[in-house]
Amino acid sequence: MTVAVVGAGTIGLSWTTLMLAKGHTVRVTDPRPDLSEAVRDAVREFAPTVPGFAGDAEELLSRVEIVGSVEEAVDGVQAVQENGPERLEFKQDLFAAIEKAAPDSALLLSSTSGLTPSSMSSRMTAPQRLVVGHPFNPPHLLPLVELVGSSDREVARAKEFYLSLGKVAVVVHQEIRGHVANRLQRVLFEECVNLVEQGVVSMTELDDIVTNSVGVRWATVGPFLAFHLGGGPGGLRHMMSHLMPYIPSDVQQRLADQAETVYPLAQNESRAARRDRQQLGIISLKERDDDVR
Repeated sequence: MTVAVVGAGTIGLSWTTLMLAKGHTVRVTDPRPDLSEAVRDAVREFAPTVPGFAGDAEELLSRVEIVGSVEEAVDGVQAVQENGPERLEFKQDLFAAIEKAAPDSALLLSSTSGLTPSSMSSRMTAPQRLVVGHPFNPPHLLPLVELVGSSDREVARAKEFYLSLGKVAVVVHQEIRGHVANRLQRVLFEECVNLVEQGVVSMTELDDIVTNSVGVRWATVGPFLAFHLGGGPGGLRHMMSHLMPYIPSDVQQRLADQAETVYPLAQNESRAARRDRQQLGIISLKERDDDVR
């Protein structure tokens, strides 16, 4: 497959490396004057860290095509991954140009971290073609990509493509600025800033708190499953009813019912054991890495 990467900043260069490592030819365009050098340096640096890749970075570079325009980049490709500046009008014009020059069958994907597909596609003839494929940076390392789009068919095609790259592709069912991961990150970071500014803890102390508690836990189970397991035999229902009076009772009921459907209580013991094994593995890895330093 030939993929066009439009925009070669940090995210675009990371996508380029991952797609090369997965066997694709990648056509890269960006107005930066050092584009060839930037791609070469990034691939050499990033390729050895791509999970599962044990090949030669120089071989990957043989499948890179550096081109001078968006139209040339997207001509004849099977997929386009856009990584331009987070400016709405810029992206509107860019996707209108991409749509005209790319094949009708090509996937049109955007790495935007906050803009919605309906806003970016407003100048396209077929706006349903645009799908947000927002990675968690850097995409050659972190598995998540969030998918947002108005066409179930295009979202499904995009998901299949990202799964082939080894990503964990999660469909976000409604447009919302910032998607999901960045909204969660923003809320947590705002409280981090508040705690440090109030003198409750220092910056380094707060980082130590997160990386030795919820950081380890959330790397193995998400917030809902964490509280479902933390609630013992009663699961999330017990946890909320005893410790979360700020959540309305009808919401508690709906969430508890959903948790018990997707995470049956009878399996919580084995889930907790798996969580503990994974947490111990993360802690052990951190300790070994600290010893090396």
